[in-house]
Amino acid sequence: PRVLLIGDSISIGYTIPVQKLLQGVANVHRAPENCGPANRGLKKLDKWLGGGRWDVIHFNFGLHDLKYVDEKGNYVPPDRGKQVAPLADYERQLQEITTRLKATGARVIFATTTPIPEGAKGRVKGDEIKYNRAAIAIMQSENVPVDDLHAWISQEIQKGQPGAVQQKANVHFTDSGSDKLAEQVARSIREQLPAKANP
Repeated sequence: PRVLLIGDSISIGYTIPVQKLLQGVANVHRAPENCGPANRGLKKLDKWLGGGRWDVIHFNFGLHDLKYVDEKGNYVPPDRGKQVAPLADYERQLQEITTRLKATGARVIFATTTPIPEGAKGRVKGDEIKYNRAAIAIMQSENVPVDDLHAWISQEIQKGQPGAVQQKANVHFTDSGSDKLAEQVARSIREQLPAKANP
């Protein structure tokens, strides 16, 4: 079975570990770039999907949508810029992406946006919860399974020493953190694979 991962740099971090975990079970591919915010997804989705058939598509947008930038696209505090996609825009764009992904005939999985730590540049801790809540509502209405990476990795962050799973004041993860995310991503993909491919 062919699996496609769509997401930002967080998904880049867990792609190779997921490929290793599903070796011999599925062929795991990834969109060939940092997929960024949902508006980029709308523009490039056809290119990322290509001409082949996908059995499972695991996707996320959110971390780039909620960031604050200035007119030049630089990260700034909230009072000095605006969000790439305010919540209402994000909802509209995510709904369109979800509709288009479902139309491929693949089994689609949405991954929640991972935690924003205190001090992360251009982002506000807790905004991801609002965006995830909106995304989950869309997925429930579309009957799309949700891979709750936010809940999964939050537990791992709490278990470990500061900086062991997620970088300090940074949305990115350590290698150990990416491996932990990969465990959950691979698990969620396995649940959606055709039965004959997943004995």
